[in-house]
Amino acid sequence: MKLEKEELIKVVGGDGISATMLNAIVHVIDSIMDVGRSLGTAIRRIYSNNIC
Repeated sequence: MKLEKEELIKVVGGDGISATMLNAIVHVIDSIMDVGRSLGTAIRRIYSNNIC
């Protein structure tokens, strides 16, 4: 089936945020938070001379 130009202009959809995309964004934010937490802990341990 081939659509004509007028029919292609009327096609809508795909512009919403899906649950999969939202889940991926949450995982990226969690990963960034984990890296920041680890980096902060490492800096604090270096300055307090509490290195194993």
